[in-house]
Amino acid sequence: MTMIADMQARLRRAIERSIACVAARRFIRQQDGAAAVEFAMVAAPFLAMVFAILETAMVFFAGQALETAGSDSARLIMTGQAQTQSFDQAKFKGAVCDRIYGLFDCAGGLYVDVKNYSSFAAINTGKPLDAAGNLQTATFGYQPGGPCNIVVVRLMYQWPVYVSLLGLNLADSAGNKRLLMSTVAFRNEPYLGSCP
Repeated sequence: MTMIADMQARLRRAIERSIACVAARRFIRQQDGAAAVEFAMVAAPFLAMVFAILETAMVFFAGQALETAGSDSARLIMTGQAQTQSFDQAKFKGAVCDRIYGLFDCAGGLYVDVKNYSSFAAINTGKPLDAAGNLQTATFGYQPGGPCNIVVVRLMYQWPVYVSLLGLNLADSAGNKRLLMSTVAFRNEPYLGSCP
């Protein structure tokens, strides 16, 4: 009996080895899952690129919306409507927010700076960021000037940046945010009849 049991054991091992070899050969020859494996290798970079493109598009769209709101609201000062209706900084900010339509957090994130200057050469259009990338708001104010004064309206918003690829980060300020800034420089119209 031991001889028969020994032969059965050898036969069983041989069958198991041949089944394993056949399964391994069949697995190697199969191409059914190749597309899934290739997609798995390409999916992560592809999705990261798609998200980066979408975020870049949103940043440019938001920047353009801020520029448009800046131009439209600056016209209130240029034509004297803000001065004759006694606008202060909060009321002017409200007029700006009416032109943005929910794209920005106006109450907590939009900054308005309106100043008048003696000449166009004296205007500072640089970003108000310190060395660490923090927004410096201490000098912001509301000085719309009078007829024929040179005025600069600056609107600023810190847009959050979520995707950064290969060191190509859109963020330029602290907290992984991009400072969107609209600057409009103009000379007020003689809305009271003539220039002083």
